[in-house]
Amino acid sequence: MSNEICAADQAAIADMQRLLKLQKQAVLDQGAPSLQLRYDRLDRLSAALHRNRNKLAEAMSQDFGNRARATSLLLDVLALLGSIAHNREHLHLWMQPDLKPDPAPGAYARVEFQPKGVVGVVSPWNVPVQLAIGPIIGILGAGNRSLLKPSELTPATAEALKELIAPAFDESEVAVVTGGPAVGAAFTTLAFDHLIFTGGTAVGKHVARAAADNLVPLTLELGGKSPAIVSATVDLEQATRRILTAKMINSGQICVSPDYVLVPEARREAFVEIAATTISQLFPTQKGNPDYTTIINEHHFKRINGLIEDARAKGAKIVALVPTGEEPVDPASRRISPTLVMDPQPGMKVLEEEIFGPLLPVITYTTIEEAIGYVNARPRPLALYYFGKDESEERLVLDKTISGGVTVNDCISHLTDENLPFGGIGDSGMGHYHGGIYGFRTFSHARSIYRQADETPGAALLSPPFDATTTAFFDQAFAAFGEK
Repeated sequence: MSNEICAADQAAIADMQRLLKLQKQAVLDQGAPSLQLRYDRLDRLSAALHRNRNKLAEAMSQDFGNRARATSLLLDVLALLGSIAHNREHLHLWMQPDLKPDPAPGAYARVEFQPKGVVGVVSPWNVPVQLAIGPIIGILGAGNRSLLKPSELTPATAEALKELIAPAFDESEVAVVTGGPAVGAAFTTLAFDHLIFTGGTAVGKHVARAAADNLVPLTLELGGKSPAIVSATVDLEQATRRILTAKMINSGQICVSPDYVLVPEARREAFVEIAATTISQLFPTQKGNPDYTTIINEHHFKRINGLIEDARAKGAKIVALVPTGEEPVDPASRRISPTLVMDPQPGMKVLEEEIFGPLLPVITYTTIEEAIGYVNARPRPLALYYFGKDESEERLVLDKTISGGVTVNDCISHLTDENLPFGGIGDSGMGHYHGGIYGFRTFSHARSIYRQADETPGAALLSPPFDATTTAFFDQAFAAFGEK
């Protein structure tokens, strides 16, 4: 098999094994880092991001063909700086032992949050800095060390990350490994103390199988088809604008992008009109517009265009929201205009695959129960969005559906709150993290500590010979827990 791997990737595979050994030995030699050292590591990371923000934005735009600078600075740099600041503010509290009630006279119990050790991070191409560095914030805050494998589909960004990390951290603290698919596959087989993977569901299954050989605990941040349910009670103009604005972040190439929208039958045409107006205001032009992010590569461009053509051929009405005189699909720049797929039917690929692009299927319903049933007939999504003003209906949607997270009357906003966990369920992932306490707890081992009392009268009950005293104890104990 090694003969099929290029020399550079073979070298990367050997080096990541060296790095893992180096970091694991550092864990044993140095133990859990102090609060001050954790602050120092976070400060170094923050300074490196701040200093390299323009270089990172340029690298991401190079990888995408064109990526809106504001998108890169907001999602991939500023959000991370805010997350680091949140960690710094609260870390001293999260590190405190969780004291438990005294389990017995003279005995004491507590939970201490111990660093797990070395945490591997496999990050994707779509938000390539945030989803690489975001987990590392929680990893460092929890006192761990980390190896990062960025996506090979964004090579310029991967190199920029490597150049950002190398001068800021000793390689025994944080290191970046680059390379192709063979490097990524080998990376997931390493005996990490925890592994976090962000990507598609199909690849996530392979990662889980690889990690199982070493019983590596996993956090899988996957994707899925996140629905937006538009209630009959909603302010339709506000809801539509928010859905379309969220959809066009990174041209839909975000795991929590609304993947389809459920609209009351009577408001179908109004939704289309407002959507068209919204896009015309966001992008008066699309061709050559630096604010319009293009599709990451030729493979995904063809895949997304294939979803449009498949739906068209199978009877869907395709509504391209494109300025007059511009083509909705431009192969030269890999630009695809925002596109509504009206009344899609079962069997269309656009309803079966995660879109990861600027397409939005519009599905109509007559009752909220019908909309809920549609969502529940599909795998559990990473996010769910409900737009409405009826509190009882909102409660019904929340109680009757299961998803990784929910935003009410907006999209994606639940990700912006550092106090909320981020994660999926079922096909959309397992485990959760974020910059706040949930990331700290995910990357920490909750270690139980029990200090026994000097005198333990009850211990005699555990030791033979068992006599009448033992029998009397059981009679009294079971009577106390008798049927109610």
